[in-house]
Amino acid sequence: MTRPAISPDRLSHARKAAAEAGLDALLVTPGPDLRWLTGYDALPLERLTCLVVPADGDPFLVAPGLEVPAVLASPAGALGIDVVGWGETDDPYAAVAARLPSSMQRVALANRMWAEQVLRFEALWPDTTQTLTSEVLRDLRMRKGQDEVDALRRAGQAIDRVHARMAEFLRPGRTEREAGRDIATAILDEGHVSVDFVIVASGPNGASPHHEVSERVLEAGDPVVVDIGGTTDEGYCSDCTRTYTLGEPPPEFTTYFRVLHEAQLAACAQVRPGVTAESVDAAARGVIDDAGYGDAFIHRTGHGIGVESHEDPYIVAGNTEVLEPGMAFSIEPGIYLTGRHGARIEDIVVCTVDGIERLNTTDRDYAVLEA
Repeated sequence: MTRPAISPDRLSHARKAAAEAGLDALLVTPGPDLRWLTGYDALPLERLTCLVVPADGDPFLVAPGLEVPAVLASPAGALGIDVVGWGETDDPYAAVAARLPSSMQRVALANRMWAEQVLRFEALWPDTTQTLTSEVLRDLRMRKGQDEVDALRRAGQAIDRVHARMAEFLRPGRTEREAGRDIATAILDEGHVSVDFVIVASGPNGASPHHEVSERVLEAGDPVVVDIGGTTDEGYCSDCTRTYTLGEPPPEFTTYFRVLHEAQLAACAQVRPGVTAESVDAAARGVIDDAGYGDAFIHRTGHGIGVESHEDPYIVAGNTEVLEPGMAFSIEPGIYLTGRHGARIEDIVVCTVDGIERLNTTDRDYAVLEA
């Protein structure tokens, strides 16, 4: 995957944040934190790859010798990080320890670090407290810079183009799996380098929020929930849900879809700096509750998005975090009637200085496709 240049400011900000948090170092193995900090999309292998960000000192990256060319060819190669390659008979954990003080008090490990790696580092520094890199990186990643917002906008535009082609894929007589396979191809055709998920949930399957695809044959009159997303070559994710009907839907569907549409608009209208994440959830939930469908809205209203499809902030009851400019997240209320059908509307939005920018711009209403 080719990625654009990564600003070295991310590493310097991470180092400063680590020092302010009383950490001696961050140890970052393959995963979203490593991608965000360096642009290096390392394979998670049994061979250790680990970016070390000391609170006092220059960062360095320990990597298997056979992976060093890939490191240098990635955006990380332009950051001036010292890359320490290790051979098959070397001890990479010792290579990390050799460049850090033995007297470290607190070290942060990547949230997605494998357990065997955690235990190996614990054995190196038995008297050192281990914590998570999210203690310092969460806030940095959650407040997107303009370059990140621009990348998310382009990802949103790419997935919108796939939704605009949905009449090509959803037709009576086709299975969900057949439609999903074509949608996945379209996601790549329209500007993504990977397909993260494809949900084609028709008829009663639409009542299962995370149904993917099955051999069910699409039928005339079916509501169909299509939730799709991928990752672009800039390393940022898309995620958008629209609901379609194959011909005219059942009357009860149109009734509750109007409620859902109003709920999604209410949640979007609530977004602005200074409000809490849970207040956005409450705005959507209140509309659905008042209409008598509260028990049919069974998940949170949204999740953050960036180099991961799901990250902070989460738009859910109990999250009193205050929204700030640069926070990007989904707004996706749903109504699900078990055994019958369901609907969801999802946009990715960004909190701006004076309100909200919606990164998905296709019509939120359900689209009636030819039956």
